[in-house]
Amino acid sequence: MNSKDRHPDWAAHLHPETLAIRAGIHRTREQEHSEAIFPTSSFVFASAEEAAERFAGRAPGNIYARFTNPTVRTFEERLAALEGAEACVATASGMAACLTVFMGLLKAGDHIVASRAIFGTTVQLLTNILGRFGVETTFVPLADVASWRTALRPNTRMLFLETPSNPLTEIGDIRALAALAHAHAAWLVVDNCFCTPALQQPLQFGADLVIHSATKYLDGQGRTLGGAVCGSTELLNSGPRNFVRTAGPSLSPFNAWVQLKGLETLGLRMERHCANAQRIAEWLEARPEVVRVYYPGLRNHPQQALAALQQRLPGAILSFDLRGGQAAAWTFVDALRLLSLTANLGDAKTTITHPASTTHSRVGVEARAAAGIGDGLLRISVGLEHVDDLRDDLERGFAALAAR
Repeated sequence: MNSKDRHPDWAAHLHPETLAIRAGIHRTREQEHSEAIFPTSSFVFASAEEAAERFAGRAPGNIYARFTNPTVRTFEERLAALEGAEACVATASGMAACLTVFMGLLKAGDHIVASRAIFGTTVQLLTNILGRFGVETTFVPLADVASWRTALRPNTRMLFLETPSNPLTEIGDIRALAALAHAHAAWLVVDNCFCTPALQQPLQFGADLVIHSATKYLDGQGRTLGGAVCGSTELLNSGPRNFVRTAGPSLSPFNAWVQLKGLETLGLRMERHCANAQRIAEWLEARPEVVRVYYPGLRNHPQQALAALQQRLPGAILSFDLRGGQAAAWTFVDALRLLSLTANLGDAKTTITHPASTTHSRVGVEARAAAGIGDGLLRISVGLEHVDDLRDDLERGFAALAAR
């Protein structure tokens, strides 16, 4: 179907799998089938008047690739369609997306209530950087809605969470937290990196903004950096979009194109990721060397019912506690041959990391303990390999423990 033939509401009833392939396409005069890449820093105008109208915002069109690029716009439109959002603003990374939301909407004197179970670098951004600009953050247990309510202040402007959490896969009640935020005239912002819109759409449950690290599952093969913020046109235009235009944490056209290709297979990949993760989690749960497995698809997960309500599938991230602390954890990972020892996640390749000494190493010992991140904890991002090969490699880790 050509763009010129489309009715304005052509995508209204399409399934996510179709939107992931068709949404956002605007073909050029060349009528290319695959989306075009526009590797240009600037655009020319037909007249001085046209230039003035575009810069003034009175006429649509490209101005400068820091904030208007056709390839990036295609990515934004497609991801917005998948999230059920009116609009999307793309950024250079997931952390740039977080920064865009915070700096685009908040000011000195504002207060954030955030889950203490979030990415370690996000904690650093909230405390060490935003704190210097007069924005204070209170961290609370993700699953305890009463703690969120108690932490609210008259100047609270935002509630921020990841669900499932990193790395313990706790689940936040999006609907309950949205109601709490809106009753306080605050925004609810949800990092949807672990689930992607293929598994979860936080806006359906009342969230105001959804954040993505496109570096992860949206790309899906660990090739590029990227991020995005999805929500209403009004809210994004009230600050985040202008922050990207002014400060420049922009997504490159090439990375946008790669991530567009990733979106086309997102649904298929997430199904396989989740199927593999479920089997690995159940297998680990039966191992005597393992104290506990954290995975929303297991019956012993404390929020399994909530996960089933909010998510189509449990996800592909799991963590497990080994007996023996850091020494056992390091012995285990050093014995592996197949799994990649890297802090990244959302890759076709299965990855493993030791959060206490990597992703959360800059978080204080007491804060890590409060978040349940012990020295024996390992996190696995389960990939697309054959599950038997993954289990065989994990057996090497257990054999190394037995040989100590």
